[in-house]
Amino acid sequence: MVQDINVISTAQLEQEVARRRTFAIISHPDAGKTTLTEKLLLYAGAVDIAGTVRTKKNQRHATSDWMAIEQQRGISITSTVLQFDYEGHRFNLLDTPGHQDFSEDTYRTLTAVDSAVMVLDCAKGIEPQTLKLFEVCRMRHIPILTFINKMDMPGRDPLDLLDEIERVLGIAPVPMNWPIGDGHNFQGVYDLNHSRILRFERTTGGQHRVPVQAADLNDPALGSLIGETICQRLREEVALIDGAGTEFDNAQFLQGSITPVFFGSAINNFGVEVFLRSLIDLAPPPVPRMSNQGPVYPTDDQFTGFVFKVQANMDPHHRDRMAFVRICSGRFQKDMQAFNPRLGKTVRLNRVHRLFAQDREIVEEAFPGDVVGLTNTGLTLGDTLSSGAPIAYDPIPRFQPERFGMLRLLDITKSKHFRKGLEQLEEEGVIQVLYATDSSRREPILAAVGTLQFDVVAARLEAEYGVRTSVDFLPHSIARWIEGRPEAIEQVTWYSTSIRARDRKGEMVVLFHTPFEADYVARNNPDITFKTLN
Repeated sequence: MVQDINVISTAQLEQEVARRRTFAIISHPDAGKTTLTEKLLLYAGAVDIAGTVRTKKNQRHATSDWMAIEQQRGISITSTVLQFDYEGHRFNLLDTPGHQDFSEDTYRTLTAVDSAVMVLDCAKGIEPQTLKLFEVCRMRHIPILTFINKMDMPGRDPLDLLDEIERVLGIAPVPMNWPIGDGHNFQGVYDLNHSRILRFERTTGGQHRVPVQAADLNDPALGSLIGETICQRLREEVALIDGAGTEFDNAQFLQGSITPVFFGSAINNFGVEVFLRSLIDLAPPPVPRMSNQGPVYPTDDQFTGFVFKVQANMDPHHRDRMAFVRICSGRFQKDMQAFNPRLGKTVRLNRVHRLFAQDREIVEEAFPGDVVGLTNTGLTLGDTLSSGAPIAYDPIPRFQPERFGMLRLLDITKSKHFRKGLEQLEEEGVIQVLYATDSSRREPILAAVGTLQFDVVAARLEAEYGVRTSVDFLPHSIARWIEGRPEAIEQVTWYSTSIRARDRKGEMVVLFHTPFEADYVARNNPDITFKTLN
């Protein structure tokens, strides 16, 4: 058994746990997820100007989008950890990719959070990827706060949006504020909890905090301040909401029965500070997690944590490999030893970093809810660490690949870098790599959830390893992992178009053009197991 270096009192540990908030932001692409992330950092004081990291010069891209390909395409490709403090609380914000091709990375990240913020476009409402991610949160019992964004643009009626949330998601929306006007007439929000009007002033490019003016809904001068038509509509809608009698209940929120709803415009900073303050009150602190030894509570003395993400080459000068560890219980300390069941041994955790997107700094200690980065430890996705009795948390989910492509190296003199880069990208979970066994060709086959993952592989191999490649798309859409007696497998009659291959564990994988082909072969070979990868 590995012992902690120092002992912390129960009261101190409880205090540290109580001030942590660890959450992810989820949305369909272009709903404003990355913009909202930037503005939360702005109001927390983590950045001076939205899009610019504090103390860093000449950076105008989003803090969370640090990869070159992310900055070039304007989309989030990899999940990012942003740790910051605000009003005595420590936030661990996990920004996730919105595009469905990177949903596997998003799903893995959701295993590490205690709550989620769902961002909706006020004109589009609930979109397909939002619905998928919501279902994952529901499956994992993750409470959700909702931020309806882009209220400064033409959009749908707020009451209609609330109705859609309840009808489509099956969760009761509880408005916490209400928009004052909409489109170009959007001026602020009415804080339903504190019965006050918050009017915002626009700033240049939305890069700075906006001045706020507070007023009372019953102020006789309100009509001249915000416009008589807007004033009348606001009073009517607030009266309608009050009459509906829907109130926020924390127990129902934690159970996933209701979602608190906030309106705003992240691009203009309208409603962002109100939302950030509400995260302190509404987002739960770290919660117990189930392991193979039963529930593990954040205030347990024993340190435990698990690896939910691996990222190579975050620092281009060192080309290191970082494991992202969500701390679940106890106190984590630099240089402590922890047991890893997969390796079957204890490891010393001596390269520990606090993360802020690509930037990092050495930390001496961390607590439940925190995400720390451990470099070059040999840890991999799903690994569990513990300072006491060995435990294991639930495995990190893997997704069934649906897109396949032959990866070709364009310069054979780069073979060594090519192999190293591909190995590290597979360890991260960016793609799966297969090698055909029934062909003389040895080019690797990439297996992915979406085709954009192939672009990421090619871009990162060139940017991080100096290797130029191309991908030839394959017409196959189904992969099945094969188990059975060798002599039984040898007797199978495969489709001439199928490809037999091995994954990095040496397990047999067969690629089929269609589900029909896979099902037909499986029906005719009942002694063999055809598995999907879950």
